[in-house]
Formats: sequence, structure tokens, C-alpha cells
Amino acid sequence: MMTLGTLTANAQTGNEMTYTPQATTFRLTTLGNTQAVTLRIYNEGIGGKAAKTIKMSPAKDKTSWHATVKGDLKGKFYTFEVKVNGKLYGETPGIWAKAVGVNGKRGAIIDMKSTNPAGWSTDKRPAIAAKDLIIYELHHRDFSAARNINLDPQLHIKRVSSNYPGKFMALTEEWAIGHLKELGVNAVHILPSFDYASVDETRLNTPQYNWGYDPVNYNVPEGGYSTDPTKPEVRINEFKQMVQALHRAGIKVILDVVYNHTFNIDGSNFQRTMPDYFYRKNADGSYSNGSGCGNETASEQPLMRQFMVESVKYWVDEYHIDGFRFDLMGVHDIETMNAIRKAVPADIFIYGEGWSAGSCAYPQEKLGMKAHIQQMPGIAAFSDEMRDGLRGPWDGDDKTAFLGAVAGNEESVKYGIVGAISHPQVDMKKVNYADVAWASQPTQMIAYVSCHDDMCLVDRLKASIPGISESELIRLDQLGQTAVLTSQGVPFLLSGEELLRNKKGVHNSYESPDSINQLNWNNRFKYPQVFNYYRGLISLRKHHPAFHMGDADLVRRHLEFLPSQENVVAYRLKNHAGGDEWNNIYVVLNGSRKECVIDVPQGRYTVVVNCGFVNEKGIDVMEGTQIRIPSQTALIMHD
Repeated sequence: MMTLGTLTANAQTGNEMTYTPQATTFRLTTLGNTQAVTLRIYNEGIGGKAAKTIKMSPAKDKTSWHATVKGDLKGKFYTFEVKVNGKLYGETPGIWAKAVGVNGKRGAIIDMKSTNPAGWSTDKRPAIAAKDLIIYELHHRDFSAARNINLDPQLHIKRVSSNYPGKFMALTEEWAIGHLKELGVNAVHILPSFDYASVDETRLNTPQYNWGYDPVNYNVPEGGYSTDPTKPEVRINEFKQMVQALHRAGIKVILDVVYNHTFNIDGSNFQRTMPDYFYRKNADGSYSNGSGCGNETASEQPLMRQFMVESVKYWVDEYHIDGFRFDLMGVHDIETMNAIRKAVPADIFIYGEGWSAGSCAYPQEKLGMKAHIQQMPGIAAFSDEMRDGLRGPWDGDDKTAFLGAVAGNEESVKYGIVGAISHPQVDMKKVNYADVAWASQPTQMIAYVSCHDDMCLVDRLKASIPGISESELIRLDQLGQTAVLTSQGVPFLLSGEELLRNKKGVHNSYESPDSINQLNWNNRFKYPQVFNYYRGLISLRKHHPAFHMGDADLVRRHLEFLPSQENVVAYRLKNHAGGDEWNNIYVVLNGSRKECVIDVPQGRYTVVVNCGFVNEKGIDVMEGTQIRIPSQTALIMHD
């Protein structure tokens, strides 16, 4: 009998169903101890009895099973059920379903070519290098749920009105594309958009919300974001329309992928196809829980590794996806992450969380942790050093750091500014969470101060600085994002931060209602200075290569920190850094509650960022050997 350890990844797992009008062929890869596989054909995507039941035929070693059903089955649905050691494991669409019925219980038989929108064959990924990316993380419901918002009539702005609130199609609408383009971001990171468990697609009129980190079918778009989940082709077509619209606007699409765990074990497609093969176990036989979600997948297993590689390639080929964010990348082994990197084109941007949520049943030194990024060239990780150096430690919402004028965080901020590479002026002994620089190149670091799965920046500032005024809140919000958007790493913004977003203080809003999570579009006009500052900084970054040199040696050569002060980080980008037209650029981040004074060479300087305003052409001119920067603000100037 074949044991789990002897399985090899030489089978093509990605073709469980192949449709033609004359016949449909079904194939399922299984364990060698599988005794039988039953194929069922249904007329409906949910409910009803099987129209046909077929016993599939095994290969000689019983690691694959086959059946061909004659006739045109288009519009029908199917399931497999395996029998292993006398036990039936329940019906499943398999691990490689590419179309499903409602709630993903049954695979759907469709012609994938018919799901392509007009012009899909000429759709192209925007040509944007990793060093030039500015990533905007959004959840479909958050971004578009608030429809028919009455905007300021004095500004003659049409009200934001989505015909598709909470749907893929909202990101095809003029108002949505217009906002992203005006802001200036060039990559949208969409939270999990594959088929997930926690939203019941049969009752979408009932309020439901989830981030989607509970995977069911990894290779099918989520039906809750489609206009009609009962029609399998609709969600696929609408997802493609979304990608196409963003591409036409010059915006890349990055997919958040969650291969590190499944919604559950017994009901998962993995378990119902190859029992206990895809999950890690502890020495005592219990399931390992490095994901913090009750299970962790075993990426080192040959067929799991192959599944991940083929799944990523499928999203690139079929849906034209431009990049991937790996949830809890630290659960996956280094070899698998490198195999994924090698399998897709070089312009596909790959990054992830360089940690796990708990201890994994696999050697730590072989996992895709942040500390091992140098072993994964071409893959980036989030810098919690920079994040927590700015806003405060992850384990205390009421604690603050650089933005709250707590001294001792300067080196962590500097480390984020250089893009997590080694730099002679960054004292790694004083950097939080890292003893040595973990990135080989600055493009391997994601610079951020907030994201979906924690307090947004506004809420964190309110929680950690009691009695903070609105004006101080705005100053510190702008200061924090100045650090992010002038970092040599890849900047990453949570959607709505440019609108001074809050989530009413909720830390983990993964299943909170729209009233907590939705963007308040009125803030676009209530706080125009915030949006304009973000937009101005993004434009400044895009126009000046000094802020995104993309090469560690160039950063070390051209980025020079000025003498340190408590709660102040100041540096010079010198000698036309990165080929910039400006000779010397000075950046000062003043997190203290008092004015700071910086010594500079005698000269005449054009100020482009000061006191919450950005103007590339110049706000003011400074002369002399000293510059004064007001408390809790940033200043950028050049000669």
C-alpha cells in the first residue's frame, strides 16, 4: 500500500474536469489506498438528487481515477466521493474545481472560454516594476458598500453611487476607477476573492460580512461578490471584467491568497480527496495549528506544493492576476515559495506575512519567515519593524511609539526608510524584532503603518494618545504616511486611510457589519487636506526616483542619515539619487511635540512638503544653514 511519504508530484492535478460538447472527462488524483471513487452528476448547483451516478475507473496504482460521460453536460454540476479504508469522506468538487455552484458544494461544467469579456484576449498586465509599485489594499464591501453618498454640492461633485455595492463590478465603475487614479495608486491588493465559507450565497439579501480568510475552493471567485452566484459563469466573467477595467486604468491587481489553512478539516476538499495528506500533524497525531485557525497545510508535501504552484499559475493565466500576497507565509516552506516564484513571470509581484500565528509542525529554519527572506529572492515581506516603530507595538492598542513621541524608535523607522536592507547608519541592535537586516533588496520590504487586520491608523492614534485633537490626529496621520511613502521599500496603504478612515475602534473587524467597515466617502470632502496630502506624496514619489531606487547598493550610496535627535528621523538623498533631477533632497520626520532644528549646508532650498501641504513645484524657499520643522510634521526640500 502506498504511504503518504511516497507520493510524488508527477500528476497533473489541475484538470479534474475537461469539457467538450461531445463528452466530459473527469479525473481525480488520490492516495494509493483509495478503494473507490464515485462521480455524481446533478442538474442543479444545490439541492436535488443526482441525475447520474458513475463508478470511476482507477489507474493501476490507484493514485488517479477516471470517467468519461458522453453527451453535452454544459450547465450540469458534479461531485466526487472517495472511499478510503472502508470510510466514505463525503461529496466534494475536488481540489481543482474551476467553476462551482452556490456555496461551492458542487463543481460546475461550463465552457471557460465563454466567460471571457470582450477584449479579454488583448488585456495586458500594466508594465510597472516592483520598485515603482504603490499598493492599495481593499475589501470589496468596504470600498463600495456605501452607495448614494451625498457629497458637497458646493464643490459640484456628483455623488458616489455604485450600481454594484460590495461586488466585483463596483471596481469597473467610473467613480471607483476615478478615485484610484486621482489618488495615484498603481496596484490594488484585493482581500481574499476566491470562494470562501463564511458568507451564505443563498441569502445575500441578509446582512453578512467577512474578510474571507476561510478558503473552500481556491481557484474559483467568491460568489458573494458576484451579481448572481447561482450562475457559475457570472462570477468568473465579472471578476475578469474587474481585472480588465483596472488594467485599462494602468492599475495592477494583486490577489490575497490563503493556502496556509482551510475553513475546516473534515469538510474540506483537501480532506475529502486525500484524507490527512494535505495537513501537518504533531508528534502525538493531533493537527498542527501554526495558522491559528485550527489546521495548517503541509506545503512541503509534493502534491500540496504542486497544487500551490499550479493554482498561482492558473490565476495568472486565466485571470491575468499581477501579484500575490501570501497570508501567513511563515507557515509555508521556503522551497515551495521559491518554486512559486520560479513558476510565474518575473513581473508578478509576490509578498507575504513573514510569520505564522503559532508553532508549526515543521522545522522553523525551513519556513518562509521574514528572517529567511534572503533565501527567497524576488519575494517580499511586511515590515512590522517599521509599522510598530511608527505607531506602537502589536500587542497593545493603547501603546504608542514614534508618532506618539516615545523616544527609542528612531532606528526602527530608519530601518523601514532604507527598505530593511543593511545600512551602515542603521543600528540593528536598536531595531525592534530584527537583529540583522533581513532583506537583500529594498523591494523585498513592504512599508506600511496599517492594514486590514488590525486597528486602522486613525483608531490606533486615538487609542494610544488619549485626548488627541482632530488637528493632531491629522498631523500624525500625515506624518506616519510620509514615512511609508518616502521609504525605499514598497509602500502599502489600507483603503480609506486617505479619507481619514476609522472603524469605530474595532481592532479585528473581520465579521463586523458595514457600519464598521465601509468607507465614509463624505470624508473625501470633509477632510480634503488629508486626501490631497496622500495624493501629493504619491505623485512626488512617482515622479522622483530618489524615493524608490530599487537597489540596495544605490540606497547605501545615496541615502545618508543626518545626526540623530529624539523622535526625529532626518536624511539626505544625495547626488541625484537614482538619477533624480533634484541634486540633494532632505527629508525630516519630526515625531516630537516640539519644533526641531536641523543643520544643513549653506544653500537655497525649495520646500515641497511642509506642515501638511505638498507641492512639487514648491511651497516656499529656505536659505541658510538651519531649518526648523514644527512638531508632529514632515518637511521635504531640495536644492
